[in-house]
Amino acid sequence: MSQFDVYINPNRNSREAYPYIIDIQNSLISDITTRIVIPLGKLNRFGNESLGKLTPAVEYENDQFILLTPQITSIPSNLLKNPIGSVNSLRDEIIAAVDFAITGI
Repeated sequence: MSQFDVYINPNRNSREAYPYIIDIQNSLISDITTRIVIPLGKLNRFGNESLGKLTPAVEYENDQFILLTPQITSIPSNLLKNPIGSVNSLRDEIIAAVDFAITGI
């Protein structure tokens, strides 16, 4: 598992609104059985608006999503089987969103 890998949302009930989750946990933290993740929501389900730095709009697989930083959570790592891609190119935006949620700056 690598930081910023993208997975299909393992929860079928929420997959339509939140099709992907991003593993944001640093790979150095591998001794625990969970991973810290942030869901990607379809931008059109959120009025095509983001909350700026907290929930940046991102493009993935030629579709528009919103990084739902306020919904950061952990899930059992065994639910994250096969990454379908990576958003490592969005590293700075993701870290800035988490930092803004924690520090407000």
